[in-house]
Amino acid sequence: MLPELLATQRRIRARADRLVPHPGPVDGEQTTDTGKSGTLRAAIFGINDGLVSNAALIMGFAGASQDRAVIVLAGISGLLAGAFSMAAGEYVSMRVQREVLERMLHLEAHELGTDPEGETAELAELYERKGVSPDLAAALAAELSNDPATALDTHAREELGIDPEQGLGSPWGAAASSFVTFAMGALVPLLPFLFASGTAALIASALATAIALLGVGALTARVTGRSPVRAAARQFAIGAGAATVTYLIGLALGVSVVG
Repeated sequence: MLPELLATQRRIRARADRLVPHPGPVDGEQTTDTGKSGTLRAAIFGINDGLVSNAALIMGFAGASQDRAVIVLAGISGLLAGAFSMAAGEYVSMRVQREVLERMLHLEAHELGTDPEGETAELAELYERKGVSPDLAAALAAELSNDPATALDTHAREELGIDPEQGLGSPWGAAASSFVTFAMGALVPLLPFLFASGTAALIASALATAIALLGVGALTARVTGRSPVRAAARQFAIGAGAATVTYLIGLALGVSVVG
């Protein structure tokens, strides 16, 4: 997989190179270090998935049956199953990603130890491609290659596009973040049914879910730098659409619970 990963990485970096500095206003705060470890990404995805999936599940049961016990059972089951599933998935995903990146770094370290002159020349060529003059590129590459740790760090960043300090990610951090945030999101539509039943609980759940969807959308806008209004509206439309569809399906099924 390593050659394919490197080829994909080069294509991504080539596309990114097309973005050039340009004048204009800068909205919001800088977020250059957000999401490097994957924990922030997992947190946003977790709370969004928990909110949308459990809201849809609860609305589906509410449409099919107004029995509070069944709805609460479905909501708690959806919360726990989803939280554990998200945590396990994020852990495995981040662990595999980290192991692949660690192997890439290990191979690069082996190449530096086996052929330091060739790697120095390769680094100089990389700088030449960025527009540095050949003499300066050669001198810079030679200077950076004097210290093995600096050489590996430089090759990792310039050649592989890997940040050895923060770019590997934390599997446990992503898993814990996913579990907690999914549970938080999934709890929102469930809470009203823990204290009420019938139409009152249904309306309260829908309102709480709508407010939470708008809030999550605005939160993602702070990370992406997009318009908070558009992000909130988009998030609301997606979540409300999913909940409405499952509610109508449940209503069409017309299941009644007796007991």
